[in-house]
Amino acid sequence: MVAYPTDTVYGLGADAFNSTAVERVYKIKNRPKHRQFPLLIADVERLATMAEPIPEIAWFLARRFWPGGLTMVLPKTDSLPAYLAPGPTMAVRVPNHPVCLALIQHLGNPIIGTSANFSGQPAALTAEEVGQQLGGKIDFIINGGKCPGGKESTVVDITHESPIILRQGIIPSYEIDKAYKEYLEPNEPQKALRLFGGSR
Repeated sequence: MVAYPTDTVYGLGADAFNSTAVERVYKIKNRPKHRQFPLLIADVERLATMAEPIPEIAWFLARRFWPGGLTMVLPKTDSLPAYLAPGPTMAVRVPNHPVCLALIQHLGNPIIGTSANFSGQPAALTAEEVGQQLGGKIDFIINGGKCPGGKESTVVDITHESPIILRQGIIPSYEIDKAYKEYLEPNEPQKALRLFGGSR
């Protein structure tokens, strides 16, 4: 169990394919089980092993915003363990931080990508802030300095006809809207980008 810096805020992670470790993350954060964790992967190629089908708009947004602060909600593959994604979808992103990417690459599996804080409390931007909330409950904190982003990732649901922003984050909604408009064919009526409250 390790807290690590990312391009957005400090994350609390473990091997996503270790059910015991994932259960421990839920307990440490005091997070309800129905709120599944987003997953972090090291490169876009790994996406095909976790999501199916993957809409073309998802590939387009991945090319535009990954690595970076975009978390996409996509239909999950049947092979993804139920404890990671009990419903029909999963959430994933490729972070843009060398420490975080090195962790994923060294492990060889996706890692849990939840913020290193108690559920409902402010996200931690420094190792010191992680220690104030979670010190003594986790095994290790990697001090990578202050996270450059300062905000959590933007979460976009790609499972509908047009993208739905579930959480406003480090990537502004107008950037998502601009990318979606560029994706659409010039002669296709533009569909409105829907904004919904919520968090992940």
